[in-house]
Parts: sequence; C-alpha cells; structure tokens
Amino acid sequence: MKYRFPKEEKLKSKKCIELLFSEGNSVSKFPLRLIYIAATLPKDVPIQAGVSVTKRRFKKAVTRNRIKRLMREAYRLHKNEVFNRISTSYAFMFLYIGKQEPTFEEIEKSMIRLLEKFSEKIDATNTLENE
Repeated sequence: MKYRFPKEEKLKSKKCIELLFSEGNSVSKFPLRLIYIAATLPKDVPIQAGVSVTKRRFKKAVTRNRIKRLMREAYRLHKNEVFNRISTSYAFMFLYIGKQEPTFEEIEKSMIRLLEKFSEKIDATNTLENE
C-alpha cells in the first residue's frame, strides 16, 4: 500500500464529526488522543481521519498548523498497520492534548503506540462479539 493521505481519507463531514464527539470511543497516549467510531463512509476507504489542536493552549495559528502537519505526517507513515487489521470502516479524530510544542519524534512515537492501542482494543472487541 502506498504512503498517501488523499482527499478521500480526510474527515470533513460535519455530521460525522459531531457523531464522533457525542458517541465515539477514545484511546490516549500522551500527548495524543484518538476518538473513533465505526461509521459507514461515503467513499470506499477504510478510515477517514481528521486532526485538531486546541486554540486555548496554542494561541498562534502557525504553531497549531505545524502540530497538525506533524500529526498528519505521522499518521500517513503508520496508517498501514491499522488498515491491514480492520474489517469495518472507521472515522478517526486525532487530538493533541499536550501543553508544549512537540518534535516529530515525540508525535511519531505517540502515534505508533496510539494506533497499536486502537488495534488491540478493536481486536478485543471483535473477539468478545465472536464468542
């Protein structure tokens, strides 16, 4: 699979985002939190993902945008690990919950662990349903 993050994989639906925050489940690995929900997506993609950084902690848009770019890049490089394990489609929202501006290495380590935790949680849920 190619390491791309095309337009079809970006979460932009307001309804889906509202549903995520009202009914979604979450996993955390500081400084990132992943909110996810099983959803029927309009395109033929297994996951649509969005990223968000709070304006309360990072006043300057330049800083917020840099953190979002780092999060998207870390997701883009490691999303294949999740794509290969899931059978249904999901909507993801990655939130940055740290208080200081991170380096790419910090974001990447957290992203890898976060996606592993998500996969473990999904595997555990699937085995409970099958029993």
